[in-house]
Amino acid sequence: MKVTPLAEAGARPRRVAVGTFDGVHLGHREVIRGSDTVLTFDPHPLQVIHPEAVPKLLDSFAIKRDLIASLGVDEQVVLPFDREFAAQSHDRFVDAVLVERLGATHVSVGENFRFGRAARGDAEYLRSRPEFETRVVPIVEVEGETVSSSHIRGLVAAGDVAAAARFLGAPFTLEGEVVAGDRRGRELGMPTANLVPDDRLAYPGHGVYAATVDGRPAAVNVGVRPTFESGRGVLIEAHLIDFDDDLYGRTIRIAFLARLRGERRFESVEALVDQMHADVADARRILSAAASVSRP
Repeated sequence: MKVTPLAEAGARPRRVAVGTFDGVHLGHREVIRGSDTVLTFDPHPLQVIHPEAVPKLLDSFAIKRDLIASLGVDEQVVLPFDREFAAQSHDRFVDAVLVERLGATHVSVGENFRFGRAARGDAEYLRSRPEFETRVVPIVEVEGETVSSSHIRGLVAAGDVAAAARFLGAPFTLEGEVVAGDRRGRELGMPTANLVPDDRLAYPGHGVYAATVDGRPAAVNVGVRPTFESGRGVLIEAHLIDFDDDLYGRTIRIAFLARLRGERRFESVEALVDQMHADVADARRILSAAASVSRP
């Protein structure tokens, strides 16, 4: 899939799906279905319009790009969202972006999509435009619940990554650069690849998870390591099962499949080590059963 800045996108007949698509969840996937081009905004519009209300995003740009690519899309066009663009009228957005710049013949949006100054543009306005055919996708539900990025954020924060995956259509995934820790895991016979979570992005609530790291099975702790009271803040520590290479400085992706338990303080290092071995055994069992599950 080609990623194109809007300014470099030459007009051609396009089937365009439009949205922020944070999480690329099942609702987003339905909007994108049948499109050859996805138009997204960067940064998230709320970062410009209401920065005090910006949510923790479910995906980094790189993960969102790869998720969109996995849906068979030919091109992702990225529109820089700034105050000048936010002040643009809804009809100007359609004229300048969808018609003139992209040459859209078909436009696909969710039923609650709003755009333009003061959010005056909506799906019905798009339907009124004769230059293209508009497809409006109703709200998608799973198990009687609305699929939305905000609901999925809540599930991730609560540690319910299994439920989040049902709404996302794949495991919740984050990425980051492996940093040096205190090497305590290696001393305990459980070396870990450590990430410092990005405060702008969602990450699972404190606990231990069955996960994969770049496709390899892992047991992952998210939390503050209360047994040792290190004072370092939240760290994501991934123990890759049956793997012992040095990952320092590498960017890795962790896909969370299931929560094994909450984080807690142990009375002794020996008790902690015993529990870590039990966690690895549980993770191995869950991952073996879910070997076919993957997310870009």
